[in-house]
Amino acid sequence: MSTQGKIAAITGASSGIGEATARELAKRGAAVIVGARRIDRLEKLVAELRAQGATAEFVALDVTSRDSVQDFVRFAAERFGKLDVIVNNAGIMPLSPLDALKVEEWERMVDVNIKGVLYGIAAALPVFEQQGYGHVINTSSIAAYRAIPTAAVYCATKAAVNFITEGLRQESPYLRSTIISPGVTESELAHTITHEATARFIDDYRKTVIPADAIARAIAFAIEQPEGVDVNEIVVRPTAAN
Repeated sequence: MSTQGKIAAITGASSGIGEATARELAKRGAAVIVGARRIDRLEKLVAELRAQGATAEFVALDVTSRDSVQDFVRFAAERFGKLDVIVNNAGIMPLSPLDALKVEEWERMVDVNIKGVLYGIAAALPVFEQQGYGHVINTSSIAAYRAIPTAAVYCATKAAVNFITEGLRQESPYLRSTIISPGVTESELAHTITHEATARFIDDYRKTVIPADAIARAIAFAIEQPEGVDVNEIVVRPTAAN
């Protein structure tokens, strides 16, 4: 099996894992529809992919808006006549101790990391149900498996992604669903940390990282499995990680 001819919609595609996934899937013959808020980056990405002979489109996307996500998925399905895969990848990680009371940042994580995934599922499910097939891939994290100081809310959002994805798998026998849980990966996630002590700690913690294309290859592996085979969960982390 391969990704050749597959139609894949990817959120959070202006950098990091989302961008790497778009590049990897396009290289393997998929048509990609990329979404994010930073349109200038999407334009550049799509131009590069098209110059390489790939089929690519971009759509302005805010995953905290249900209407925006609906429009994103609708565009993909109407432009190509089908949708094979949605990669709900957009996420943020403004870590801080709970007693720092950064409540607005907690709310933002819930909006992006949980609601954004749910909105992606809600938009794609009617398309997949009508087709009788589809694949939902949700980017989680190793943070989903244990609580970490300064990351309680982030860990909780990623644990929620895992449970939502597993529930979807059990409810939808025609649908493939995959949890991708990266370890420390090259990305801009840490740039959202506003708590200074936490930012210094994370800078040290992130000295051992893997490239974003390592996660992109894991996503491609899940997509390329033959019909009837569902890779439910993949954890990818640096070899030297604890």
